[in-house]
Amino acid sequence: MDVVITTSAALDPTVLRLDFPILDQQVNGYPLAYLDSGATAQRPRSVLDAERTFLETVNSAVHRGAHTLAALSTEAFEDARETVARFIGAAVPEEVVWTSNATDGLNLVAYGVLNASLGRGGADARRFALQPGDEILVTEAEHHANLVPWQEVAASTGAVLRYVPVDDRGVWSLDDARPLITARTRILAFAHVSNVTGLVAPVADLVELAHAQGALVVLDACQSAPHRPLDLTALGVDFAAFSSHKMLGPSGIGVLWGREELLNALPPFRTGGSMISTVTMESSTFLPAPQRFEAGTQPVSQAIGLAEAVRYLERAGMPGVEAHEELLAERLVVGLEAIEGIRVFGPAAGIPRAGLASFDVAGVHAHDVGQYLDAQGIAVRVGHHCAQPLHRRLGVAATTRASTYLYTTDDEVDRLLAGVAEVRGYFGVDSAASSAGRD
Repeated sequence: MDVVITTSAALDPTVLRLDFPILDQQVNGYPLAYLDSGATAQRPRSVLDAERTFLETVNSAVHRGAHTLAALSTEAFEDARETVARFIGAAVPEEVVWTSNATDGLNLVAYGVLNASLGRGGADARRFALQPGDEILVTEAEHHANLVPWQEVAASTGAVLRYVPVDDRGVWSLDDARPLITARTRILAFAHVSNVTGLVAPVADLVELAHAQGALVVLDACQSAPHRPLDLTALGVDFAAFSSHKMLGPSGIGVLWGREELLNALPPFRTGGSMISTVTMESSTFLPAPQRFEAGTQPVSQAIGLAEAVRYLERAGMPGVEAHEELLAERLVVGLEAIEGIRVFGPAAGIPRAGLASFDVAGVHAHDVGQYLDAQGIAVRVGHHCAQPLHRRLGVAATTRASTYLYTTDDEVDRLLAGVAEVRGYFGVDSAASSAGRD
């Protein structure tokens, strides 16, 4: 039984950590400091138990068969959909589509738009169709999952892909985006929270600008759904995607949310069993959403685990999670900026950001930084974080990223800061070498 706190007014990570077996271990002789939750979050016992119990007692194919286990499995599967729908402010459960991850969800939208542009989907789908001269607008800070699919759509339709530029810290603003949202803009796609800089986008303002021009808004919610209260209906976006494994849930499942009328008009791009209404040897018709996008055998036990992860987060209280991580972010940024030779990206200290920070250690490659920290039991992410254009703009091949979650403590952040302060000395990098480049 989890010992999770039941109030969002205050969050005590030392209590929550008792629910996460993996955190109670040593790595290289040190207590594990897991600061890579932005890549994959750890799972509490209740999530592990929920999936295991389902598999041991109810496991069966959903929406198929008339036997008792099939009925119970289907009921649990759809109850999970309702749980997630409530968590993200969906108007109806049918607005929640199961995908394999957020990348899959974003591709679902992109290739649905492409199919509509090719004339698929009939009259209802024409609202999505792109033609030469239309514009798709992203930002220079996007994760590849919300960039590469739109590159493919633009290349196939003749639409123009444009982007909102970032500054030397990797930050962009509403003022940067405003002049690029024009009558030619058909799709605006951006991350709610940057996985590299921690920037929190002004979603409501961007939605207002985009909708005034008749554009659709696609939100990458991977780094927001796990870390802050999220009401997608209230935000006004048209589609949003996020992954289970970043929010205490199993891997292999994600969520695409879309407004019901849009999902029912969007042509599917993955076809097969379970998503059809009628099939002849010549043609097929498709079910309404969400089933029209859920071809084949579904990730049933993973949906059960995700629903339990959502319930855990609800018990912890998302306002408390957000507040806790904002404090950790400030501690991170202030501490890192005080260390000689460290360049921190994203909003400066004192400006709210999500609970992560990416940084460059002058004269030391990010991979070496990560290995030095790992030797002290501190787990961080190194590389370009699936954001090569952003790193190219910043003039670095890779960065080190520390990302926090509800179970992260002040002590873990302080251990990271102490380790980073030692890196340049360990590798023999002096002040003169620090100006010789940041590769």
